[in-house]
Amino acid sequence: MRVLVTGSNGFVGKHACDALRARGHEVIGAGFAPSATDTSTLALDVRDFVAVTDVVAKARPDAVLHLAAIAFVPQAKDDPSGAFAINAQGTLHVLAALAASAKDARCVVVSSAEVYGRVSEAEMPLSERRAPMPVTVYGASKAAAEHLARAYAADGLDVRVLRPFNHVGPGQDDRFVVASFARQVAQLERTGGGVVLHGNLSAVRDFLDVRDVANVYALALEAERGVLAPGVPFNVCSGLGRTIESIVRAFAERARAPVELRLDPSRLRAVDVPTFVGAPDALRTALRWEPAFAWGGTIEDVLDDARSR
Repeated sequence: MRVLVTGSNGFVGKHACDALRARGHEVIGAGFAPSATDTSTLALDVRDFVAVTDVVAKARPDAVLHLAAIAFVPQAKDDPSGAFAINAQGTLHVLAALAASAKDARCVVVSSAEVYGRVSEAEMPLSERRAPMPVTVYGASKAAAEHLARAYAADGLDVRVLRPFNHVGPGQDDRFVVASFARQVAQLERTGGGVVLHGNLSAVRDFLDVRDVANVYALALEAERGVLAPGVPFNVCSGLGRTIESIVRAFAERARAPVELRLDPSRLRAVDVPTFVGAPDALRTALRWEPAFAWGGTIEDVLDDARSR
């Protein structure tokens, strides 16, 4: 297949392009402000409908993986208009462009588990039957994107919707918690060891290796029409909960210098959702998929990536 990937120069986009190429697909990458040395990525601002239409017309895709988004929750809070312009209106532009010039192309719209909002312990693991009730601007923008996908699916476009939970791996921005702790440990290794200051480590989250996530996206694009019901969201998750503390300790155990964990009260903040774990059953059944990357290997790869940077 010829696959157009929006957001191809982002964290997940790079891994998704690798996964698609490894499976024999022709990939056309498009991303915001590619570097001067990145001659393989088409420049694309999804806020610009004319630009999106032009890229879709030039790419002539058999399938589209729509990843372009503001993915950092605090960034969306600081720039709510920008978050909606990219996450919601950008999705609208991609779907409208496909409806106009590539009606037969299948499209995977990547949403987020953030659409679920505040949930109770009794609701874990979260299934897709739980109605979205987002409480962040980011979550609301992704919920809007889901509604748009459903609307275009009802009009005949082959749109598949995926809701990933937390994912980590090499190349992640260290604004995210796992990459941030890996960076701290890597820096301490260079100075002979020291203290990692932390806040609340009790939160439980559902993590997947980004390379597993990328493989899911490829499988979702390859699936025949109807395998994933058009416009219906599917969780992308491990189904396993891990405390943030267990992750930090895993990094500390692998450190090449003595590392001590120490609570910094100034870093403590309220945890809105102590536990957030998804149910992966629907996706696993539909795509016959199981994660391939062992968690210990993911931790090592993330730490090695932090060392290299």
